[in-house]
Amino acid sequence: MNRLKIVVPGDSPPQIQGSPHLERLKPYGDVVLYTDRPETPEEKIRRAEGVDILINSRGIVKWPAEILRQLPKLKLISLCSIGTDMIGLEEAKARGITVCNQPGRTAPVVAEHGFGLMFALAKRAAFLTASMKAGGWPRMDNIYLQRKTLGIVGTGHIGAEMARLGRAIGMDVIAWTYNPSATRAETLGVRFVELDELLQTADVVSLHVKLTQESHHLIGEREFGLMKPGMLLINVARGGVLDTDALIRALNKGHLGGAAIDVYDQEPIPANHPLLACEQVILTPHCADMTPEGVELLNEGAIDNIIAFLEGNPQNVVV
Repeated sequence: MNRLKIVVPGDSPPQIQGSPHLERLKPYGDVVLYTDRPETPEEKIRRAEGVDILINSRGIVKWPAEILRQLPKLKLISLCSIGTDMIGLEEAKARGITVCNQPGRTAPVVAEHGFGLMFALAKRAAFLTASMKAGGWPRMDNIYLQRKTLGIVGTGHIGAEMARLGRAIGMDVIAWTYNPSATRAETLGVRFVELDELLQTADVVSLHVKLTQESHHLIGEREFGLMKPGMLLINVARGGVLDTDALIRALNKGHLGGAAIDVYDQEPIPANHPLLACEQVILTPHCADMTPEGVELLNEGAIDNIIAFLEGNPQNVVV
């Protein structure tokens, strides 16, 4: 009986290499793991040629339509992520390639990261540290978060957990989602409002929507203009949800109190990117779920999805 060929095409930085969960695939097929990132489309195709299943452990390794067309044997892409924007989903659907993600699996881990970013931003941690390292003794007001208004944009698993954490420290939590309901509002302990009202009201806005054509640049020049002066912005969703150029202008004008960002339009972010020159920013390199607990939750979930698919009970199917 021919064994399945299962490939991890570019596990860099390390995600699933060394995970005991890979051993669970031995009864089903042979696993090939590449510890470096494929740098060209040709290299991606070479690594995935003749493969039945891809484990895409890193979102920076992308599988657009033009590459999927050259992988006729591919049956399944199992993602170590919630996001699916690295996959040409329409082409995958057209070719009968199943794509599975992990909705909500690491929501507490990601929300805690966003919550920590909010505190670091409110207490001016990066700015004050840099100033003191340069020999200064700066005086600048911090922001007291209790009794302030936290605006949650997107109330899926992560947004819901961020709302819970905000309420736990005594913040008033309002929210916007594409499909609000009174039942959902009661469950989350939030008040749903229109997006414009949220932007005009909130002291902190935290983004948690998935990236789609509809949510691309959901927050842009107009939306920044609606925000109250001194507002703090958190983005642990996807870089494309923000118009980064508009964000930089809002920061440099002093209209925003600051921004804490974990996700970017281009990753890794270039060394000369103008966002890096903004003073009131906290930046992390798309690592919100990168704790030992978060990593193994995602590794376990990716293998669970493969085994469920092979045993005829696919789960977490995107297409």
